[in-house]
Amino acid sequence: MKITVQRSGGVAGMQRTWTVRPEPPEDTDRWQPLIEACPWDSVPGAGGSPGQPDRFMYSIRADQRRAVLPERDLTGPWRDLVECARAAAEQAAAQDPD
Repeated sequence: MKITVQRSGGVAGMQRTWTVRPEPPEDTDRWQPLIEACPWDSVPGAGGSPGQPDRFMYSIRADQRRAVLPERDLTGPWRDLVECARAAAEQAAAQDPD
């Protein structure tokens, strides 16, 4: 399993990427409910809804599932997944100084 969150845009136009590779079975059991809770088949703003100037856009991938959301639609389970992925990736980076 691999979860990748890419945030782009904002005032500076910088891009950040957080990747998590949960190790089965314990981590997979933790991440699977977060992934399943997201409405992948009914992404808010699907169909080319434009973002807002100076706001972030989020590209979220969990194995074969993909979604692109403007910051204003990053709510509920989407926000939970993104925040958990960001925290886990930053924690892993802090533990591995390479």
